[in-house]
Amino acid sequence: MPKPRTYQTEAIIIRKTKLGEADRVLTLYTPDLGKIQGIAKGVRRPRSKLSGHLELLTHSHVTLVRGRNLDTIIGSQTIDSFLPLKTDLMRGACALCAVEMVNQFAPADQENRPLFNLLLETLADLAAGGRTDLRLRHFELALLDAAGYRPQLQRCVNCRRPLLAARASFSASAGGVLCADCDRGQAFTYPLTPAVLNALQQLQDRPWPEVCQIELDNLASRQLEMVLRHYVRYLLERDLRSAEWLDTVRRIAATPQ
Repeated sequence: MPKPRTYQTEAIIIRKTKLGEADRVLTLYTPDLGKIQGIAKGVRRPRSKLSGHLELLTHSHVTLVRGRNLDTIIGSQTIDSFLPLKTDLMRGACALCAVEMVNQFAPADQENRPLFNLLLETLADLAAGGRTDLRLRHFELALLDAAGYRPQLQRCVNCRRPLLAARASFSASAGGVLCADCDRGQAFTYPLTPAVLNALQQLQDRPWPEVCQIELDNLASRQLEMVLRHYVRYLLERDLRSAEWLDTVRRIAATPQ
């Protein structure tokens, strides 16, 4: 049975690219179709009725018409605009990291409703306030798990022995944590403090409501971020552009006014 020419879907707008003078190509993440793309014609014109419903980091109900190469978006209605993500630089920067990771790791046209729900819940939590840094770390570990790149954090990835928290390091190339014996002679490993290793383990294995109160000082929080950023860089063979923007936002926030 042929697919209907017109179809509708929930979608989170995770990327947008200019096309011609007034159009955009939008990348959408959907619960039943996975990652898809569509052309929004005339959406960059001031009077476009679609523009407000197709902004980046928006959860919308979208209507599309199938095309030969790309489908065309002919209608959209906002479900949640996540307005704080567009008015708060730090929350918006964290949200951009989340959607860029989905765009990079999720294959096209492959349904993954748990990943859609994870992204939706993460954007909602970031918009609601609270721990932006820790929420993003929880999201990163859950996405890596869903994408098939779950790092081994409970035992030494090499010898499989239980880890001693005071003597462990993370190796992106090995895909997880090494004990002190297996780390000898290894290049590009990151020593882990007991607090950071414990946080990694809890964030990987427990739902967000159970770990949202983990206490980390600024140094441990930064180390936790850099370990996962290093792992993502290794997997993608490049840095996330949104991570660079997040660093810029931090510098702006730290500059005396």
